[in-house]
Amino acid sequence: MARIVLAVYGSYGDVYPFLAVARSLTAAGHTAVIAAPEKYRSLVEGAGVEFGAVRPDVSEDDTELYRRVMEPKRGPEVLVREVLTPALRDSYRDLDAICEGADLIVSHVLTYSAPIIAERRALPWAGAVLSPMIFMSAHDPPALSTIPAFAKLRVLGPRAVGTLWRLMSKISWSWGEPVRALRKEIGLPPGGDPLWGSLERANIVLALFSESLAPSRPDWPASTVQCGFPFYDHDYGGGASRDRLAAFLDDGEPPIVFTLGSSAVMVEGGFYGVAVEALQRLSHRGVLVTGADVRPSIEDDRILCIESAAVHELFPRARVNVHAGGVGTIGQALRAGRPQLVVPFAHDHFDNARRATLAGCSRVLPKRRLNASRLAAELERILHSSALTDAAERVASTIRTEDGAQRACDALETALTAHLMN
Repeated sequence: MARIVLAVYGSYGDVYPFLAVARSLTAAGHTAVIAAPEKYRSLVEGAGVEFGAVRPDVSEDDTELYRRVMEPKRGPEVLVREVLTPALRDSYRDLDAICEGADLIVSHVLTYSAPIIAERRALPWAGAVLSPMIFMSAHDPPALSTIPAFAKLRVLGPRAVGTLWRLMSKISWSWGEPVRALRKEIGLPPGGDPLWGSLERANIVLALFSESLAPSRPDWPASTVQCGFPFYDHDYGGGASRDRLAAFLDDGEPPIVFTLGSSAVMVEGGFYGVAVEALQRLSHRGVLVTGADVRPSIEDDRILCIESAAVHELFPRARVNVHAGGVGTIGQALRAGRPQLVVPFAHDHFDNARRATLAGCSRVLPKRRLNASRLAAELERILHSSALTDAAERVASTIRTEDGAQRACDALETALTAHLMN
């Protein structure tokens, strides 16, 4: 059996899919190790998976940094140039030690040291893609947080879109200079663009999302295996509100659920206050999953405010699920089979929102246009749309047949066997 290191960086929505795959690998008899920031240790070890800490660690008290990382226009640059690459050598040392004795490395796109270590150690390497946006397909251009309208360029055709993207990617070329410098120091060739070009060098690429969100495209890496969503069903907040939530759900009509996941919630900017006002305009029951630091003023027994929830249990019982569009939340919402309203904040939210809308089971309300009147109007449309409800149920029936974690496990075993035979 193999020792497989899964390197991941990001929010709970990033870590959960890796943990789901790690548990499937463990069940198959392998030793799986999650390499991630220290704050995820208890989560991972509590799930029965080995853990190794990898920097950088970002304090959740650094609200200003979170705000800047979650800015739609500059957030990606802040994340790469101020959080990830300054800590590159630390993360390289941490991850290299964890990879001692490893047979395979699986990496999140933000773990820039993982491909370097795989190449230096001559280990097979699997790139894991959680969001369709990462492929930057010229056949299916994404809605970027920096340029949401980029997706509309599809009408120009893949050749023109590909040319435009190559020109645009030159803007971020300098962001990868610390990665190229590290490669040079340890005797490796430059390796191209570490932000957008590294997946082509992977032994295998795991597309960890459903075809219902984005089907395979001709310009994805040839080694790509589309697995589906790997779900790890868990309440990261600990479930202290579970009994209150269960009693509320059992006591009336299905509520409208509002959540911003584990990243956008740090910069909610009045989202929950607007949600309360919209619910009251509609005279509708609601559940607000707010995190520990948000406490909207509510004097209405039709509205329940809780810190966290097991969304795999909550979402199917909602009338509508309203969220920011993180891919982990999108996956859970699609599987739940209920209509959605997405209010994108940053990063991949805009593209995920667009794709859920194309699937027929969601509407989108831009955050810049968010107010109680518009929110109530959008919810009113969704509540009276049988087409959205029917599409949501169809998509859910497909996703429920997929086992993304097991498919990923099978694909990794196949890739490892092929490497050993070469």
